[in-house]
Amino acid sequence: MTPQFPVRWVVLDIEGTLSATDQVLVVLYDYARPRLGPWIDAHGADPRVAAAVREVRELAGLDETAGTEQVVAALHGWMDADQKVTPLKTLQGLIWQRGYADGDLVAELFADVTPALRAWHAAGLRLAIFSSGSVAGQVAFFRHTAEGDLTGLLEHHFDTVNAGPKRKAASYRRIADELGAQPRDVVFLSDVPAELHAAAEDGWRTVGVARPGEPQERADFGPHPVVASLDEVELVTP
Repeated sequence: MTPQFPVRWVVLDIEGTLSATDQVLVVLYDYARPRLGPWIDAHGADPRVAAAVREVRELAGLDETAGTEQVVAALHGWMDADQKVTPLKTLQGLIWQRGYADGDLVAELFADVTPALRAWHAAGLRLAIFSSGSVAGQVAFFRHTAEGDLTGLLEHHFDTVNAGPKRKAASYRRIADELGAQPRDVVFLSDVPAELHAAAEDGWRTVGVARPGEPQERADFGPHPVVASLDEVELVTP
């Protein structure tokens, strides 16, 4: 069991924490991969797409006239390496958003997640998400889960664009400011120790999530309390 402590906000990671890593690295990646090129070509006038393509060219060292094929090759390389690159996340999020809306995708959560979110919300705790996936992708994910639309439980969504890198303390400072909360009143749940270290550096409370069968099951979480399920997390409002 985790130590019981009072918090006002619960901020949660998604991949490996609320949903299986394969849900992202296999299901969602496989859905987005063949659609990146067609999406770029079909939505070139969309300012979000145009900005993402420009950023891909810059980050990949491509000429500003590089075509879709070269841009997609760079995107696929980042996907293969599971790199959390902002323009990749932007484009994936737009594609996933359409996939969820069209019914091609359904978000699968661990069995303990929805009951925990609903119980915390009912108890007066306020919930937010901090994931490397784009805000658009996050919202679509929670709107189309196997348990129904859960977006009403979540007040804020943060990604690497509006918050910053997940392994930097400054990102957590930015989130706390946006929430209007003192760091000690926020708890962050993640399966990645480096993210918990960064949150703790800013004064947040932290809980490591080491789920059986997930990549971080045997990770060294150091000083952070660790659970295998959200059922074990004891949170109370101040």
